[in-house]
Amino acid sequence: MALQFTCVGMKMKAVFCFMFLLAVPLFGSAARLSMENLEVKKHLNSLNKPPLKSIKSPDGDIIDCVHMSHQPALDHPLLKNHTIQTRPNYHPEGLFRDKKVGKNVEGPKPITQLWHMNGRCPEGTIPIRRTKKEDLLRASSIKSYGKKNHRRVPKPKSADPEPDLINQSGHQHAIAYVEGDKYYGAKATLNVWDPKIQQSNEFSLSQIWILGGSFASDLNSIEAGWQVSPDLYGDSNTRLFTYWTSDSYQATGCYNLLCSGFIQINNEIAMGASISPISGYHSSQYDISILVWKDPKEGNWWMQFGDEYVLGYWPGYLFSYLTDSATMIEWGGEVVNSESDGQHTTTQMGSGHFPEEGFGKASYFRNIQVVDNSNNLRPPKDIDTFTEQSNCYNVQLGKSNEWGSYFYYGGPGRNPNCP
Repeated sequence: MALQFTCVGMKMKAVFCFMFLLAVPLFGSAARLSMENLEVKKHLNSLNKPPLKSIKSPDGDIIDCVHMSHQPALDHPLLKNHTIQTRPNYHPEGLFRDKKVGKNVEGPKPITQLWHMNGRCPEGTIPIRRTKKEDLLRASSIKSYGKKNHRRVPKPKSADPEPDLINQSGHQHAIAYVEGDKYYGAKATLNVWDPKIQQSNEFSLSQIWILGGSFASDLNSIEAGWQVSPDLYGDSNTRLFTYWTSDSYQATGCYNLLCSGFIQINNEIAMGASISPISGYHSSQYDISILVWKDPKEGNWWMQFGDEYVLGYWPGYLFSYLTDSATMIEWGGEVVNSESDGQHTTTQMGSGHFPEEGFGKASYFRNIQVVDNSNNLRPPKDIDTFTEQSNCYNVQLGKSNEWGSYFYYGGPGRNPNCP
């Protein structure tokens, strides 16, 4: 029960009595503020492990080089006595084959991360983007920082009689997907843009989803790609990201290394760090390759960035359905449409241009592949597409010798046909 004070019976002047009553809630506010500061400090300490070296990135980030055995993943109760697997037992076939893209002037250019300009992390450490106090304070709560809202996976089954829960949450997508088989991974090469975000609580991302289970409370998802998210990062830079959940975004999982789970082994690529350079409209195109696959021996789900950076893995026992295989793979874009002014957001997906504009103008995923039960990469069969409002964001499939199975996707959001 809260304490209540009154001046009855107190031998003091009225003015002092009044000041005393004013002070009581101030003391309570100060106590609450102190508790919040302690909670923030405690959470920062759990995320920011003592570094062996720190690197200041040109974009203002601080990258801490943390000993591999001290990373946040190992705080997970299930990983208490975990022995870090320093390399996968198996790669999918064809992993290190030469790119199929020809050496023409329109071909993709190499890509890196901004912090590399000022240094690298030594062997035996992993680079972790330092979380700052202001990062936590932007979140709706300290515990929710680094986590997604519930039900943010595109649910393309048109035969489902339930209303689309994704639409109700304000998230919109333009994706290609496959289902109806057992999938043990997926790969794609996607070009990188810096879409404009209308307001800070919205975001735009392009990613791969590895999905198992139903779209109810037990969904398992592994996700990787690039995103622009002012609320999460405090700026509008385009950043590499990962995500995972084993219960449809309810209690488990997070972005990057912001909770225990993903185990990183690579000392060169930082989750959540800015990607550079970025594709330009009618200009040079820059793309990244992402591969996620299941090690058939250990059961862990591995991630590779580009042709040479094996980043780390999600231990198989973080999941329920994904301990076996995925039942759906999705590739594409997602935005938040908050409709704060009663109109559709102007937040862009991909390049902010529609698929029909093509190379150099629209965003693409090329050479999309799945990993089969023999641990081989192969083109997906029966690719379908899904978007909630094609006049706002759309997707267009294609196939060629050079790009294999590919698609262009994206859009500007609000426009005359998308009010």
